Amino acid sequence: MKKNIAIIMGGYSSEVEISLKSGNVVYNSLDKTKFNAYRVQILKDKWVHVDENDAEHPINMADFTTNINGYKVKFDAVFNAIHGHPGEDGIILAYLELLGIPHTSAPSYQMALTFNKRDCLSVVKAYGIKTAKSYYLNLGDPINESEIIEKVGLPCFVKANRAGSSFGISKVHKKEHLKDAIKLSFKEDDEIIIESFLDGREVSVGVITYNNEIKVLPITEITTDNDFFDYEAKYQGKSKEITPANLSNKEEQRINEVAKRVYKILRINGFSRSEYILIDGEPHMLEMNTVPGLTSQSLLPQQANIAGISLSELFGTAVESCINLSMGEK
Repeated sequence: MKKNIAIIMGGYSSEVEISLKSGNVVYNSLDKTKFNAYRVQILKDKWVHVDENDAEHPINMADFTTNINGYKVKFDAVFNAIHGHPGEDGIILAYLELLGIPHTSAPSYQMALTFNKRDCLSVVKAYGIKTAKSYYLNLGDPINESEIIEKVGLPCFVKANRAGSSFGISKVHKKEHLKDAIKLSFKEDDEIIIESFLDGREVSVGVITYNNEIKVLPITEITTDNDFFDYEAKYQGKSKEITPANLSNKEEQRINEVAKRVYKILRINGFSRSEYILIDGEPHMLEMNTVPGLTSQSLLPQQANIAGISLSELFGTAVESCINLSMGEK
């Protein structure tokens, strides 16, 4: 019997439109001979199943079911395509875990940990993973520009601590621009992280659980004429993404080794895509995305394609893995 799969998309953050695109790609790519796929939009003002005619059917938040033409639909698993809050930070996943509904992401705690840049980097640093120098600020803290620059130097990056798609990120070259950058980041989050500039090659590495094994996908090198890999570079064609990256065997081996180790350290399963700066052959971790973009143009699907994994296989295996894992736990 085919399983009912809810593909949750949307969310409450600035990434809502990107998430809706990702979710629809998953919906269109899932093998309909294996799964009954349902688009479920999780939005601030409503939770609804949107059918093939774009008619909306409310989701019962008490048990995460929906009613279609008098028939109650229960979901066997949930495919998480929500970038940002409440999907990538683990909030809605904790709710699903309480209801006993399997999902394609890592457990809710791991999702919360990796979504918090400061906490995530603090954990991997303890295991010897190289990162940038950093300075933390919470909303309301006094801003000592001289102290910040003394710690991280110039140029530096000012980032919202819990945001994705480069929302709330600025590269600061001059001290007089620091406060404006901080103000911008605080529009996205009440916690920010300020990091030193790492002068090296930027690479993006997808690591997934595929057929019950940890698999490192072909590495992508990112170059852009913009000041950094910002929203415009990511989504408006202002970057060059080279997959597989032109790396030496030694560089590739080292990146794969670190990326796989980080995946294990953080106890991730499902999808992840992490960014590193390669300096003198050593990868320095920037961040991990546990709900990366899932359109055919997005980095993780590009990497999977090079590895010979179609979108249907990529998404279908994730669904099957989470169902099998939940059955094993029971």
